[in-house]
Amino acid sequence: MIDKEDKKLNITDQAQLLSLNRTSLYYKPVPIGDEEYRIKWFIDEIYTDHPEYGYRRITAILKRDYHVLINKKRVRRYMRDMGIHGFCPGPNLSKRIHAKYLYPYLLRGLKIDRPNQVWSIDITYCRMPKGFMYLCAIIDWHSRFIVGYRLSNTIDRTFVLETIRKAVRQHGAPEIMNCDQGSQFTNEDYIELLKEHNIKISMDGKGRALDNQRIERFFRSYKWEKLYLAEYETGYQLRKLTDEYMDHYNNHKPHQSLDYQVPADIYYGRCRPLQEAV
Repeated sequence: MIDKEDKKLNITDQAQLLSLNRTSLYYKPVPIGDEEYRIKWFIDEIYTDHPEYGYRRITAILKRDYHVLINKKRVRRYMRDMGIHGFCPGPNLSKRIHAKYLYPYLLRGLKIDRPNQVWSIDITYCRMPKGFMYLCAIIDWHSRFIVGYRLSNTIDRTFVLETIRKAVRQHGAPEIMNCDQGSQFTNEDYIELLKEHNIKISMDGKGRALDNQRIERFFRSYKWEKLYLAEYETGYQLRKLTDEYMDHYNNHKPHQSLDYQVPADIYYGRCRPLQEAV
């Protein structure tokens, strides 16, 4: 877009035409150091086991168990970079910026006894030796079947919307979609997409770690059973590992909560139905 060798228009004029801040054109990204990657690995492990922990408690564990000298502000910044937060009530709950996009939790006491009745969606941080990616996944609450997933190196709403669109194209729309109150879900694009498909919107209560437990448990299994045990260097390799695990999880892994049946068999009705209430 910017041609620094242009003799007719200098950089200032080009920046004005493109509505850009001139100083941003001279910025060179600072590579992330090995120490930051290492600490984020530790945070990822702690948070995967204990998603209810906030930055204060994670800071204490890093110092005690990992011998990392770090302060709370730095841990909080890293967790924000990773798109994670502890499941604990925050201040000024009645003054949320995205209050108009918040919806009540619809699953409490609901009898969930069929596929495509309730889906849950969430995002998790995927660590890499030099960098990171994010996985967005959608799980069918009744069968534990993963109906859609997508990897991205950014945590914006676009890849969330594409994950939903692909899942709906392949499996049809659910009656209810449940999510947390993250910014990827409390926005007009997400709300309008679900309404377009006549999907009821359900959101976790603030500080309630169990409201979206199906997808949280899946992420934990994905990381401890595959990601943390595998060797991979690139995004391509991570995608290949993820594809392998999704196939194993959906089509081959017996689930204790399903009476040791496979999610795909439950989802596609190839075995006896399960009865359950939330």
